[in-house]
Amino acid sequence: MRTIQVVNVRWFNATAWYGMMLARLLREAGHETLVLGLAGTESFERARAWGLDPIPLPLNAANPFTLAGLYGTLHRMVRDFRPHVVNCHRGESFVLWGLLKALHARGPHRFGLVRTRGDQRLPKGNRPNLFLHTRVADAVIATNSVMAEHFTTRMGVPADRVHTIIGGVDESVFRFDAAGRARVRAEYGWADDDFVVGLLGRFDAVKGQRELIETVAGLRAGRWDGTPRPRLRLMLAGFDSATPESTVRGWLREAGIEGISVITGKRPDVAACISAMDLGVVASLWSETIARAALEIMACDRPLVSTTVGVMPDLLPHGALVAPGDVAAMAGAIAHAMDSPPWLEILRAACGLRIESLHRADFLHRTLDVYRDVCRTA
Repeated sequence: MRTIQVVNVRWFNATAWYGMMLARLLREAGHETLVLGLAGTESFERARAWGLDPIPLPLNAANPFTLAGLYGTLHRMVRDFRPHVVNCHRGESFVLWGLLKALHARGPHRFGLVRTRGDQRLPKGNRPNLFLHTRVADAVIATNSVMAEHFTTRMGVPADRVHTIIGGVDESVFRFDAAGRARVRAEYGWADDDFVVGLLGRFDAVKGQRELIETVAGLRAGRWDGTPRPRLRLMLAGFDSATPESTVRGWLREAGIEGISVITGKRPDVAACISAMDLGVVASLWSETIARAALEIMACDRPLVSTTVGVMPDLLPHGALVAPGDVAAMAGAIAHAMDSPPWLEILRAACGLRIESLHRADFLHRTLDVYRDVCRTA
């Protein structure tokens, strides 16, 4: 199958990762795949590093003359490459692809058009959006059930054309590493009976590092239930992003837990760092429509608790979820996992069962099923 993945995302965020991982899996499975991106952006450079040979195009342009030139370029691409499916991972240029689809609807260059929605924002129900998703797109892929329900109930997209496909995880990279766990815990001076809570993700207000720091400080001091937990440790597996590392270190000092916390920075042994955790935490205040970090933690056989944002209710049992920003509720979830080994094991097993259906092969095959349906009906 020949596909074009339109990954016009400036940053290498979850949406970019989803589109590029899909492109890589398609290529590995022998499907011809073109990746279109924005030259000079972080996501474009990552696509090059992955060997995807991305094609630079002004896909986010607003200038009419630039758009006219872009339309001509895309038209020639359809004629020369003859894709079976074009998958747009963002909305910019989606209208141009819709026009091209209509132009070639009855000719030898006919293709199916798929819109994958991995954005945290629910699409607006205005007339252009309704037309694009109900009449132009042959299928809509949502990365979580909340987004899928929005398309069917609020935007009127027929249910048989909306598909929920949660991003996969590379189990050859992310798996429990016993030796790595021992090495990392020794590196940071953690004893066997220390309970390490870890958050994996870039430093950004959305990820909830500050809220988790407050939670851990309160648990160690017994603020929430009167029971101090001196063996609790915190790992922030992240690095400078929207929030500087110096700011995060300032939060740790203010909370009085700098001495029992580590910031890993960028490391090549991410799976070993995850394996060193006793409990993973997703403390995000919003976003997580794809939740790459959560999938990686689960793939490393670590139990996980989370806020109820994005795709997380699709991944975890109800008892492992708390409201975003509710520090007391998150403290209760962590304390329950720390104080009850049977519950911690139940949670670990539940995460393991869920991740078995989210490996990269399942991600690829479910997407190909959608593509084949689109080719039959387009």
